[in-house]
Amino acid sequence: MCCAPCSTAVIERLQERGYYIALFFSNSNIHPREEFDKRLAEAHKFASIQRLELIVDKYDHQSWLDHIRGLEDEPEHGRRCIKCFEYNLSRTATMAQQIGIPGFTTTLTVSRHKSSKDIFSIGSSLPGFLAMDFKKQDGYARSITLAKQFELYRQGYCGCEFSMR
Repeated sequence: MCCAPCSTAVIERLQERGYYIALFFSNSNIHPREEFDKRLAEAHKFASIQRLELIVDKYDHQSWLDHIRGLEDEPEHGRRCIKCFEYNLSRTATMAQQIGIPGFTTTLTVSRHKSSKDIFSIGSSLPGFLAMDFKKQDGYARSITLAKQFELYRQGYCGCEFSMR
C-alpha cells in the first residue's frame, strides 16, 4: 500500500472479489521522516478499521535514494518514478515470498497520477504479481469518497522530496 486513502477503494474491490488481504507498507521513498510517520499512522488506523493485518517494512530512505541516484532532476512521472515503483514493488514481492503469500498487487494503480502500464511492466517481472488497474470503474473517485468517510489524511505529494517541487 502506498497510503491509506489509496488503499480504501482497492481493499473494497479486493474484498468483493474474495481475496485474502494483508497490507504491506513499504515506503522508504517518503520524505521527510515525519511525513512517513504520519502516513504510517493513517495506515495503522485504516488497517484497524478494516481489521486487516499491516506489515511494516523498515524505513530506509538512504537505500531508496541510492536506488534512484542520477534521476533526482527527472520530471514527475518520469524515469525516477519508474525506479521508485521498481524499488517498492520488488520489496513487496520479496515480502510476499517470505511470508508465503502467492500473489500480490498494488494500490498505486488507483491513482490517476500513476501509469498502470508502467506499473504492470515492472510487476510482470516479479513472481506473484497480479496486474489490477484499480482506477477503472471510478476507483480514484471512490478512494476520495472513502478517504473522506473514514477521515483519512490525504497528502499533497507522492512522497519523495523531488515530487515536492
